[in-house]
Amino acid sequence: MERTEWYLEYEIQINRPGLLGDISSLLGMLSINIITINGVENSRRGMLLLSKYDENITRLRSILQTMETIKLFKLRKPKLRDKMAVRHGKYIHTDSDDRKTIRFVRDELGLLVDFMAELYKQEGHKLIGIRGMPRVGKTESVVAASVCANKRWLFVSSTMIKQTVRSQLIEGEYNTDNIYIVDGVVSKRKANEKHWQLIREIMQLPAIKVVEHPDIFVQSTEYSMDDFDYIIELRTDKDQEITYESVEKQQFSEQGGFSMFDF
Repeated sequence: MERTEWYLEYEIQINRPGLLGDISSLLGMLSINIITINGVENSRRGMLLLSKYDENITRLRSILQTMETIKLFKLRKPKLRDKMAVRHGKYIHTDSDDRKTIRFVRDELGLLVDFMAELYKQEGHKLIGIRGMPRVGKTESVVAASVCANKRWLFVSSTMIKQTVRSQLIEGEYNTDNIYIVDGVVSKRKANEKHWQLIREIMQLPAIKVVEHPDIFVQSTEYSMDDFDYIIELRTDKDQEITYESVEKQQFSEQGGFSMFDF
């Protein structure tokens, strides 16, 4: 029987010497191994565990729920967010009303890049939107995550180096291992029908697609926000407001007006 990964998260209620040792001993008696351990938020601690028998996890849950020194929050098969929390010592926060919307601030770029890289490594179609004001680090994070995941990235529309609005790809660029990057503002302002046809073709590929400014993107397409698997929001600080009117104006003024770059 293969061993199974589990994620344990608890909050310390009474911080006394030897608490972690007691929990480690308990895991040892149940033949459960600790893979990684880290503080994940305030007084919470997260662990990635490895167990051969699911019934031992059930026993662990029952015992932890009776302990006065800790409060059990999670004991489940690990999600990507759980693994990121243990790896970085910080939990990824989601929107309370929309669980697929995930929020980061600029100080968490390392966490964001690692999270996106793990998404890129997954096989099949995935549509990711990323919101944020100019110069906050959106495109840089998308590209850095591609490098971390050992994936090739392709700009379908972008302002990263020069105005790019592509209307076709060459044969080698149709590859499910590629990361396709679309800037919703650029596509809306300067795209022609050939460009939109290319986007439709790319959407059919079982590959990762990343759309900057997804709210603007859906205004010009048949796609909706429900089609996105993840919406990532990146701010300079947690109180920054993302306003698309100023995003469009700033992108236009910084480039001195748009000029088409087709190839």
